[in-house]
Amino acid sequence: MGDDHYDVLVVGSGPGGATTAARAAETGKRVLLLERGDYLPRERDNWNSRAVFGNAKYAADETFYDLHDRPFRPELHYYVGGNSKVYGAALLRLLPEDFGEVQHRSGVAPAWPLNYDDMEPYYVRAEHLFWVHGQHGEDPFAGLSSKDYPYPPVQHEPRIQQLSDGLKKLGLHPFHLPLGVQLTQDAHGRAATDSKCIRCDRIDGFPCPLGAKADAEMAVIRPALAARPNLSLLTRTTVERLTTDSSGRSVSGVAVTLPDGSPHAFTADLVVLSAGAILSAALLLKSANDKHPQGLANSSDQVGRNYMRHNNLALIAFSREPNPTVFQKTLALNDFYGHGEQWAYPMGHIQMLGKSDDWQIKGSAPRGLGWAPPAPYGEVARHSIDFWLSSEDLPLADSRITLRRDGTIRLALQPGNNTEGLTRLRRTFQGMLGNLGMAETTFVRSLYLHKGLDVAATAHQAGTARFGTDPAGSVLDVDCRAHDVDNLYVVDGSFMPSIGAVNPTLTIIANALRVGDHIAERIGTTHAP
Repeated sequence: MGDDHYDVLVVGSGPGGATTAARAAETGKRVLLLERGDYLPRERDNWNSRAVFGNAKYAADETFYDLHDRPFRPELHYYVGGNSKVYGAALLRLLPEDFGEVQHRSGVAPAWPLNYDDMEPYYVRAEHLFWVHGQHGEDPFAGLSSKDYPYPPVQHEPRIQQLSDGLKKLGLHPFHLPLGVQLTQDAHGRAATDSKCIRCDRIDGFPCPLGAKADAEMAVIRPALAARPNLSLLTRTTVERLTTDSSGRSVSGVAVTLPDGSPHAFTADLVVLSAGAILSAALLLKSANDKHPQGLANSSDQVGRNYMRHNNLALIAFSREPNPTVFQKTLALNDFYGHGEQWAYPMGHIQMLGKSDDWQIKGSAPRGLGWAPPAPYGEVARHSIDFWLSSEDLPLADSRITLRRDGTIRLALQPGNNTEGLTRLRRTFQGMLGNLGMAETTFVRSLYLHKGLDVAATAHQAGTARFGTDPAGSVLDVDCRAHDVDNLYVVDGSFMPSIGAVNPTLTIIANALRVGDHIAERIGTTHAP
């Protein structure tokens, strides 16, 4: 395979890995990006609910084991672009208070070793890199921004605008959800004739065959590969373990399995791990050697611990008047994010979901929808309005990733982790929806969340190699370099010491840009070939 030594080797092509690889490649040094999956196929099933949700066509064929050693299939996606290929493209900043210590009813979300102001310029760069549409200043609870989004908000369709107006009359502060899409709108908010995004009803949880969603492949990898001949991407290449030099203080490279099933090795001056919080932790544990008997970079015994993934609820409410909205995912609320009049502790964040269709309603609805017509389910779906409720779970030492004796992954998610906030958020919001003329009947969109075994909901995974200033209580330093290993960095959601209550992707991208700047300074610059 030619010269198998690189200046920088990045494991994982999701938002964190792709962003870091692209930034490192700007130096002109040789950068290799490894992805265990292939390009996601562009096909009709990309937008088929039954294929995507019912049959989990694009989910990895993996078996993990839960706290009680029961097998389950996690929501992981092995493709160029990682899990962002099927994410909802909601790209929100953490709120300023998330970077400090936050008191919850069940415990404390710890402070970060940096603050909102430290992250703010990288948030700006991340928003511009991932095509974010929005308007800073709409949400009074958000932090200040030094620069507005690169594109205007995705306009509400009439029924969602009506909902927004109603929420304002109740004294709330709805704002346009920041979204990463390649959309040009006409004066009425419709997709212009030259717009790549067509404002369809398939943004949430579906791949985009038009390439109009800002996933890591479309927003970062393809442009970087086109612009930087010193950047290489290898697909269908699985990293089995990281190797070190004889001292154990430096990573020498990675052992991989190539697409043909044969073993191979790549070496590098710097290795960046970005396989996702679960698999990055598992790789560090699998890379144990005589210098690192508990796992690579794990002298603190913190690798794999403090796993977080939010407490989430996908809620369907019914409006007595039809909801003809197609592109529904345009509104969000942070009124209940912190402590307030309703409760002395934080409850969480609310945003719209993509529109449910008849198949999703049929698979999720309980018996007897009250006023709603019993069939066909398409008629029921015409009256549904879909919301995503998210609250913070806490980093617990026993919420962790470990390896079973056969090398498979156990994800021990501790039950009841700070869940009261989500329960209160649901009750509070349901009461307000009743005041806006929606039926009392609501139910969880279980197809979206696999609620039968919620440990499988791994979309917002974070926290398994958190950064900090104390090597005894953290895995990484403030630059996301391993305390124990001089040339090893981790740039996915593993670094996060707490998760807040909003989607973590923008924070992962912003942090990757921050770490990428540090790596670029460390390796220096050469003239690109």
